[in-house]
Amino acid sequence: MRWTIPLGRLFGIRIELHVTFLLFIGWIAVEQGLLRGELAAALDAVLLLLLVFACVLLHELGHALAARRYGIATRDIVLLPIGGVARLTRMPDKPAQEIVVALAGPAVNVGIGLLLALVLYGTGQPIVTPRLSGGPLEALLLVNGLMVLFNMIPAFPMDGGRVLRALLAMAMPYAKATRIAAGVGQSIALVLGVVGLLNHMPTLPIIALFVFLAAGEERTAAQTRVSLAGVPVEAAMLKEFHHLTVHDPLRRAAEHLMRGSQQDFPVLDGDQLVGVLTRDELVRALQSRGADLPVGEVVRHDGPRANADEPLDGAVARMRANGRSALPVVRDGRLVGLLTIENIGDLLLVRDALRRFADGRRSA
Repeated sequence: MRWTIPLGRLFGIRIELHVTFLLFIGWIAVEQGLLRGELAAALDAVLLLLLVFACVLLHELGHALAARRYGIATRDIVLLPIGGVARLTRMPDKPAQEIVVALAGPAVNVGIGLLLALVLYGTGQPIVTPRLSGGPLEALLLVNGLMVLFNMIPAFPMDGGRVLRALLAMAMPYAKATRIAAGVGQSIALVLGVVGLLNHMPTLPIIALFVFLAAGEERTAAQTRVSLAGVPVEAAMLKEFHHLTVHDPLRRAAEHLMRGSQQDFPVLDGDQLVGVLTRDELVRALQSRGADLPVGEVVRHDGPRANADEPLDGAVARMRANGRSALPVVRDGRLVGLLTIENIGDLLLVRDALRRFADGRRSA
């Protein structure tokens, strides 16, 4: 994700902060009296905000660690002003697993809330109705309770929506379950957006927009997964493409980039595939080391690849997990093609057009 600041790693998972979060902190400080000279109140508000987002981070770690139990890695966790996002490399294959992963986040908040309640009780402050104005621990207790309630709203792709999708998927095809859950999520998002606008709550429409768009993306991804099922990589790969050798200068890669639409270039050492030089890697190398640098000193040697005979949906999942727009395709260790996001999109368009033609003939 662009515009993020790396904060480090927890449990081997990269944690990043979106730059808009810093603007959000500044806005909170100003709103709480920084410009009026009320420094203590502003600092208290910022401290509470940071504690809240520490809880958000733990919530997302709950999802990530639960997913790890099923062999699913987490690419990173990004903290945004509207919450956090744990970007899993893939979703669980079984509905029961998805329920566990979805509930793991709210379960963390429940645990935090119980711990805070015990601390407050131990200090002689039994809480009946937590208030934001009742001190930082009381405010955190309330926030964690609200996080549980809000995340369990069945608005896909929020946690409650994922539980809904998983329950539906136990009784119907995955794509249909996703379509229904996404429709419910978008309907709820519209209601939240209207409520926020009518009650002058600017954050709620932003969250509603995020939910609405994310639900649509999830529906498209699920449909794509079904459309690609059983299709081999060979059916979607480019067979005519440029490749480079480890001895070629970066200038040659730049010439290929400028002359055509190809942006990623497989790199060979003799007949052996070394990796893929991406456009971003090329541009960075040109800026820092010039056009005469050999390609072999830039290309990554540990990049993912696809086999020509493997299922296409698995290769697509690997592309997303590694943040790649193209994969080299091999057969018996030799380079035979290049799989790109654009060509996969073209394949989907062609298959959809043929399906519509067939449907039209059957209904005629």
